[in-house]
Amino acid sequence: MAGRKPTDVLVLNIVCLLSATSLCLPTSKVLDYDVDGGRDLDIFEINEEAGLNLVEGDIVLGVSQTRNSIIGDGYRWPKTIPYYMEDDLEINAKGVILKAFEQYRLKSCIDFVPWSGEANYISIFKGGGCFSSVGNQRVGKQVLSIGTNCDRIATIEHEFLHALGFWHEQSRADRNDYVNIMWDRISEGKEHNFNTYNDTTSSSLGVPYDYGSMMHYSKNAFRNGTEPTIVTKIPAFSDVIGQRMEFSDSDLLKLHRLYNCTQGSTFLDSCDFERENICGMIQGEKINNTRDWERVAEAAGGPRTDYSNMGKCTGSGYFMHFNTSAANTGDTALLESRLLYPKRGYQCLQFFYYNSAGPRDTLRIHVREYDKANPNGKLRLIKIIDGSPQELWQLHHVSLDVKTKFRVVFQGTKEGSGPSTGGLSLDDINLSETSCPEFIWRVKNFSHVMENTPTNTAIFSPPFTSKEGYTFQMELYPSGKAGYPGELSAYAHLVAREGDTGQKWPCPWKQITMMLMDQHPHIQKQMSNQRSVTTDPNMKATDSDMYFWDDPRKVGIEVTDTDGSKYFRGPGAGTPTYLTHLRAKSRDFIKGGDAIFLLTMEDVSNLTVTQPLPSSTPSTTTPRPVTTASSDVCLKVQCLNDGVCVENNGKGVCRCVVGDDWWYYGDRCQHKGSIMDKTTLALASSLSVLAVMLVVTAVSLICVKKKYKKRGNDSSVFMANMSANEKL
Repeated sequence: MAGRKPTDVLVLNIVCLLSATSLCLPTSKVLDYDVDGGRDLDIFEINEEAGLNLVEGDIVLGVSQTRNSIIGDGYRWPKTIPYYMEDDLEINAKGVILKAFEQYRLKSCIDFVPWSGEANYISIFKGGGCFSSVGNQRVGKQVLSIGTNCDRIATIEHEFLHALGFWHEQSRADRNDYVNIMWDRISEGKEHNFNTYNDTTSSSLGVPYDYGSMMHYSKNAFRNGTEPTIVTKIPAFSDVIGQRMEFSDSDLLKLHRLYNCTQGSTFLDSCDFERENICGMIQGEKINNTRDWERVAEAAGGPRTDYSNMGKCTGSGYFMHFNTSAANTGDTALLESRLLYPKRGYQCLQFFYYNSAGPRDTLRIHVREYDKANPNGKLRLIKIIDGSPQELWQLHHVSLDVKTKFRVVFQGTKEGSGPSTGGLSLDDINLSETSCPEFIWRVKNFSHVMENTPTNTAIFSPPFTSKEGYTFQMELYPSGKAGYPGELSAYAHLVAREGDTGQKWPCPWKQITMMLMDQHPHIQKQMSNQRSVTTDPNMKATDSDMYFWDDPRKVGIEVTDTDGSKYFRGPGAGTPTYLTHLRAKSRDFIKGGDAIFLLTMEDVSNLTVTQPLPSSTPSTTTPRPVTTASSDVCLKVQCLNDGVCVENNGKGVCRCVVGDDWWYYGDRCQHKGSIMDKTTLALASSLSVLAVMLVVTAVSLICVKKKYKKRGNDSSVFMANMSANEKL
């Protein structure tokens, strides 16, 4: 820092103050590990580097499938799809795959369950890249590869959309109405990746062309130089195409139409109070000291606007408000959700809360549970939210554990006897059967922080301690690391203090997820950006014999917190290309000037264990061990090529070996398939069709020639007869 100009030091000090609890430090003292090698590769680039030459970059054609195959009912999966995660998958990838499944459950009717002997299932393995077939190929084990650098949630969702039956967005029949393909800028031999489908063989399901689809190529796909290969006809969308954050609204609409979804499997409710019916919520029973929550657009004492629209839209922007300034001590107001019917037994309640009431006034979260013993419902207190008023909308998460029909109840109470200038306000309520994020890091004035933080300068979240007792924090470079201008760079660090006990070192298999929240009011429409890293206890630090995820007091540096206390921060793992500034400024990543990061640390050690194979009775909860050839049902079954016989529904069946880009198949694993084979087969099929067409054409020409020759002879005879008659 000594070499910087005084103005730079001043700017950095201002940024540190704006970042509240975060801490600014020079970054040269701590080693950061770039999980992607410091590069932001798209799916087709990962596959090209792996030496794969796939259809459209990441599609494996089925044995009987050509590029324009009709994706009909026969190619659809059931809404509940069996999967098997192979042992060669990276542990971090396994954890992110499960997170991707949760997004499918939240935003669609598609569910994924471990394979229990179904005839067709998806085998997820670590191949040479990221690829999938399109639709249900009905071949038994259908492979889907999540290889090195493929462990981003959007990449995984992208590949599973292929498996569910979707091609790339820019392959649509109406593509040329929306983008121009610059053919002279495409790498030689890659032109076929920009072909389109005939709209009689591939349906867009009546959904308009979507520049924001996660199934769209980026503008630089397969380019031979520095100029884009895809130019959007509306220039504003040039840097929108190719997003790898989350499903777009149109992605979900098409998925819902193809699979006849009516709502998300784990979604329960969402309300932004824009409609007068307040989403079916009801006021509590009127008894002594009971008041109503009011639907308002602003409140005396604050807030001045709702959180959904931040006052930007005339005639909209409502929230619910309990006016404590007009209430007496002991008065309460109850706001209850509509009746809800849980399936999982655990839920996450998320909402924004504005407190302009007295310092002793409280918000209580209850659930009203209904069962035979309590047909009118019984209240159970879940959490009390109190504290001094703050002039901002605060994000809250409350974990629930309801197993019967219920309502969520918000109870505002005026506890203090002193005067109150405002009240308690609620907005953007979401309820889903998912796990809540553990920690919230709010970076205030984030646009200013991005614009004024020097490059290669980091800010840090407060240290957070997980339920397993490990402490971690997020490191963020608002202006990117050196060499990455216009990017957000993000890393996760382990933290330890003197006297910490009870942890196992090196830290074993904890997955840290750093999510920049898209603050859209409706949880199903949020396109949050997230990256995960997992603490591998066997990973060594670069050019060192020390373990990377060892005790920070051993491998880290001592730092001073904002309150003057000291702790040790270990090396960080993450990416310099977390998100571009352009995308960070889109959607609702920054709202009211602030950015919100949701952080979690989860134990994923269970994913180091082999997924159980199906037993003879799939409904059995305890998986049976693998049955080898010594079992009675396997005595007469010979599995070739290192295949293993297992018992399935009382019969011996072979499980075949899978490699990076090859696999064995057949009832005895006697056949070998590969990416190259399928590509060759597709080419051979096309050549065979061409050859047949040439033969047919040749035969037709010969027949026509003979026909006209015969006609010529007949004409000669006719003319001769005419001449003879004339002579007569």
